[in-house]
Amino acid sequence: MTSYHFVGIKGSGMSPLAQILHDMNYHVQGSDIEKYFFTQAPLEQRGISVLPFDKNNIKPGMTVIAGNAYPDEHEEIAEAKNQGLEVIRYHKYLGDFMKNYISIGVSGAHGKTSTTGLLSHVMQGGAPTSFLIGDGTGKGMEDSKYFVFEACEYRRHFLSYSPDYMIMTNIDFDHPDYFADVDDVFSAFQEMAMQVNKAIIACGDDEQLQKMQANVPVLFYGFNEENDFQARNIETSPEGTSFDVLVRNEYYGSFSIPMFGDHTIMNALSVIALCHYEGFDTEVVQAQLKTFTGVKRRFTEKKVQNQVLIDDYAHHPTEIRATLDSASKKYPDREIVAIFQPHTFTRTQTFLDEFADCLKKADHVYLCDIFGSARENHGKLTIQDLQKKIEDATLLSAEDPSRLSRHSDAVLIFMGAGDIQKFQESYEHWLLAKS
Repeated sequence: MTSYHFVGIKGSGMSPLAQILHDMNYHVQGSDIEKYFFTQAPLEQRGISVLPFDKNNIKPGMTVIAGNAYPDEHEEIAEAKNQGLEVIRYHKYLGDFMKNYISIGVSGAHGKTSTTGLLSHVMQGGAPTSFLIGDGTGKGMEDSKYFVFEACEYRRHFLSYSPDYMIMTNIDFDHPDYFADVDDVFSAFQEMAMQVNKAIIACGDDEQLQKMQANVPVLFYGFNEENDFQARNIETSPEGTSFDVLVRNEYYGSFSIPMFGDHTIMNALSVIALCHYEGFDTEVVQAQLKTFTGVKRRFTEKKVQNQVLIDDYAHHPTEIRATLDSASKKYPDREIVAIFQPHTFTRTQTFLDEFADCLKKADHVYLCDIFGSARENHGKLTIQDLQKKIEDATLLSAEDPSRLSRHSDAVLIFMGAGDIQKFQESYEHWLLAKS
């Protein structure tokens, strides 16, 4: 039996791939840096060994899967090559792996993780489905018919794949450290579209995606009447959101999701469209949508004393707007407090005015120091540059989060892609010490 060693097993794609192969009864181990990442919890739960980097981890007969962050000169990769072992980069392995199944990729500047999680949850109700989600979650089933995976456009990584289907949620300018502008992002998605084998499910309300050319059918979903799949008659309640779906202007069915905000309806529509195209039973889709509990770090709620604390990965203006929209719809009578940590100096500089504009939709804003990348040139940009653009915005440190307690009965949303969780943990510890 093949034995796998993962170099960088805590990565957001590497960890779920290791989980999938373990579930399929392969022997799996891996190595990484000592720092704790939330992606290692499911590895530990499965009993998968997570070792410190050491060339002695490499043993004869192993197949080595290497994460993209590690060069060929890395001690373990170099040792594997010295031993004549097969070393495969993550994206190459995943691209080959998915050929064994009906593969469905989920791509887009925003909403990838939530949509991948929702799609895999719904499809499991109708057929054996393996999945890989960018929140560090993976599941493998030996008898899988379908394989659902998150496909990231950063550095054009998703061009390693030729899936049967691709859901495209939106095209937006992000990753300014790599992409030049929105046209550059579009060119990556356009190239991806030409590699899809069966059909593309695309958001028709996105003007960039409307321009997409493809050699396979493109099914559009959204709120606009021109879409193949439309959401109508939207209603919200304390339990979530319900809506009717029209397929080419004919009533198809009514659906409910335990979530709030227009973006959550759009995510559900893409899933409904894919399942409809694949011939899934409507009742199965309706039932599965109702029981979705969400993915990690996407509007993850916790009630602490008289406040609601929400952890969310939002790190782009479009995502912050969507998260604040969800919160205001779910908690219309509560104060909404945004605690935001910008992620990377390049993104902060590029979207400085947009960050200020979208954060103003909160009742109060707290700002944490920019979480930078070691590869970046920081320049002179600081969090004060953003603070100056938002009236009454307050700087917050993890060492003293006490001022958050002033917001009685409020919804506190901790947003960011860095280590924003430490601010929430610090505040929870402070509350515990005071009680």
